[in-house]
Amino acid sequence: MSQVPINFSEKFARFGERWSPRIVAQMNDYHFKLVKIQGEFIWHTHPETDEVFIVLDGEMTIHLRDGDVITTTIASPDGDLDLGTQRNTIIGKTP
Repeated sequence: MSQVPINFSEKFARFGERWSPRIVAQMNDYHFKLVKIQGEFIWHTHPETDEVFIVLDGEMTIHLRDGDVITTTIASPDGDLDLGTQRNTIIGKTP
């Protein structure tokens, strides 16, 4: 199994389309995808799987039936994910 780090900036530079996910890694039955988004997406569900979102640039609000979840940037400028960086994450309902 390859354990080569994935540089998100390099991967994102390979495509420009929005809302068109690209698989960049796989672990067991899970795919890790990169996607460029902007604007709103339709209400939908994935009852057969879970989703994880990591925001590399900007902010994303996920509207849930019982409140919103807001995610903000957690990547370094070179595109490498940096979970050791101190940050303030707010999850929950917005006023």
